Amino acid sequence: MATKPPTKLTLRTYQVGFGDCFLLSWHYASGPKHVLIDFGSKGYPKAAPKNLMKLIADDIAKETKGRLHAVVLTHRHQDHISGFSTTKAGKGTGDVIRKLNPDLVVQPWTEEPGAKTDARKPTALAARKQGFAQMLSHMQDASAGLAEEAARLAATEPLKRNVPMFRRLQFAGEEGIKNLSAIKNLQQMGKRHSYVYHGSKSGLETMLPGVKVTVLGPPTLEQSDAIKKERQVDQEQFWMLQANSGARAVPSGRLLFPNAPRGRAGVLPPYARWFIPRVRAMRAEGMEQIVRVLDDAMNNTSVILLFEVGGQSFLFPGDAQIENWEFTLKNAALMKRLQKVTFYKVGHHGSRNATPKSLWKGFSNKGPASQPGRLATVVSTMADKYGKSEGAEVPRKTLLTALEKDSTFYSTQKLRGKEIRKVFEFTL
Repeated sequence: MATKPPTKLTLRTYQVGFGDCFLLSWHYASGPKHVLIDFGSKGYPKAAPKNLMKLIADDIAKETKGRLHAVVLTHRHQDHISGFSTTKAGKGTGDVIRKLNPDLVVQPWTEEPGAKTDARKPTALAARKQGFAQMLSHMQDASAGLAEEAARLAATEPLKRNVPMFRRLQFAGEEGIKNLSAIKNLQQMGKRHSYVYHGSKSGLETMLPGVKVTVLGPPTLEQSDAIKKERQVDQEQFWMLQANSGARAVPSGRLLFPNAPRGRAGVLPPYARWFIPRVRAMRAEGMEQIVRVLDDAMNNTSVILLFEVGGQSFLFPGDAQIENWEFTLKNAALMKRLQKVTFYKVGHHGSRNATPKSLWKGFSNKGPASQPGRLATVVSTMADKYGKSEGAEVPRKTLLTALEKDSTFYSTQKLRGKEIRKVFEFTL
């Protein structure tokens, strides 16, 4: 086993469209140690090949020479987990990754089987974890219903006024749909499993000698209740209907009022042309608020990892948002260490609430291009999918401006056609 620190880090960011996929190869005298952080997508670029994810899985297998040492799943959103999906024929992208036989799989504490809803004898602490995990599960059930309804409304909107909004809602709703094959694959993958939280050991410490690995998030419910986003919306009240959250009042494909008279498809009667589009717009606004709550809650379970070695620091926050970050931002000792970050994986595809300004301002390595050891930043994203209004777009323009001005910035949107990855080399 290698005992000296690695001398180099090869970092590959893959073109998954709207999603994340990073392969970290730590070079030791005895050979490289490979760590895969997330593998998922929620939408491909227009010019991307249809088998993009398979090409990426095969490239990961090639670069690791069939041996992956660890997998980190930051959280279970589709754009981070879909690549771990399997098929009955055993030819899915998740099948490719499983055959790389990772020693360790790292996931947030909310994924721990003991925290699931089928725990038989939960302790008081486990019972609380179980309740939160159950809430997340019901949220995903609700996402499925919202995505289906948004798709239906987009297809039937007579005046086409609100179709773009419904399309965005469909995209957002599908983000949270359960991917059971990927979840099961991750549970069965690896010799060891680590379910982490702020301050816990990740298991990567012993796998990567000489590399200090710190888990900054997510906090547990005991450390911070803020991850439940109670301050934004009264979720405790909203999820009182958890028992039926997976059911729909009207089965898919059925009409609410089947005996009501109907006109020609796509044509509203004169008396309804003003009323119905506005009702649908109101419905869309309500759905959008719900989707945001679902999205925020899941993102606040995201794993945040800090790697420190050879005087350099590499920060990977997944999609962690402010409620996830707060527990770290209040810790002066951790904030002092974060000042020295030399590489930052931009959180949540460049959204407005995933790169706290206090964190950004504290990075001492940001600055003009002439600055030695300048901060490097990478965002994996695709524009025009989440939010299109000024101030709500992803990636956020004001954040991109700051990244481009004060760091050596790269976006996966620069990858074109058959380019499926960008490689960065760091001498440690």
